[in-house]
Amino acid sequence: MSRTEITWWGHSTVWLADSGVTLLTDPVLTNRLAHLRRIAGPAPRLPGAPDAILLSHLHADHFHVPSLRAVPGDPVLVVPHGAAAFAAKAIPGAAQRCVELRPGEETKINGVRVRAVPARHDGGRGPWSRERAEAIGFVVEGAARTWYAGDTGLFDGMHELGPLDLALIPVGGWGPTLGAHGHLDARDGAEALRRVRASWAVPVHYGTLWPAGMGRFRRYMFDEPGPRFAEFAAGAAPDSRVRVLAHGETFGVPA
Repeated sequence: MSRTEITWWGHSTVWLADSGVTLLTDPVLTNRLAHLRRIAGPAPRLPGAPDAILLSHLHADHFHVPSLRAVPGDPVLVVPHGAAAFAAKAIPGAAQRCVELRPGEETKINGVRVRAVPARHDGGRGPWSRERAEAIGFVVEGAARTWYAGDTGLFDGMHELGPLDLALIPVGGWGPTLGAHGHLDARDGAEALRRVRASWAVPVHYGTLWPAGMGRFRRYMFDEPGPRFAEFAAGAAPDSRVRVLAHGETFGVPA
C-alpha cells in the first residue's frame, strides 16, 4: 500500500502527494527555457492546483518565472530566505503567498511539515543579476520522510538528514559543459544516498533539458545518469532501493 506518491515530470519538477497534501518542486512546465530545449518526455500535465510549491534556489531552471505564473490556483511559495522580494516582483500576487525559510526553519502545509535543509550550491540568480538567496533543499514529513535536494554537491552534515523513506537526488544536469561544483553526478549521488540512508531513491535533474542544437553531443551525459546512479547505489548503499522513472511516471512509496 502506498502512503506517498510522486510523479517525475523531468529535470527537477516533481509532484509530491502525501497525506492529502500536494507539493510541486522547482517547476519547469514549458518546452524551452532560454537556450535549453526539452528533448525528452512531454511537457508536464499537472493534475490540478498544488497546495504549495517548493523552490530551492533562484537559478532559472529551478525558479522559472513563466512556469510559476502558469501553475493553477494560489499555492503557497516556500522559498529560501531572501527570495520573496524577487518572487513578488516577478509573479503577480506572490508577496502574499511566500514563506521564506533558512536551513533548519520549517513551515506546515495543511499538517505536513516542510523543513529547509542545507544545500551546497550557488544561490544567485545568475551572473547578470544581483538577486541572491541561499540555496536550500527540503525535507517533507507527512506519512513519509522525503528529501528533495534541489541542487547540491556533497556537504558535511548530510548524514544528519536521515534516515529517510525517499530521497529525490539530482544526478546530472542540462548541458555537457555544466561543471561539477555544486552538483552531484551519478557516483556522488550514490554517496549522498549512502549518507542519508533512504529506503528508496529516485534520480532527478537529468535527461530532460539540453542546449538547442546539441541533442547529439555527448548524449551519454543526457541519457545515462539515472541508470548509472542505480548501478553505483547498488554498491554504495545496498540497503536502499532505486526507482528510475520515465517522464510522467508515478511511483508510490511502499508503506
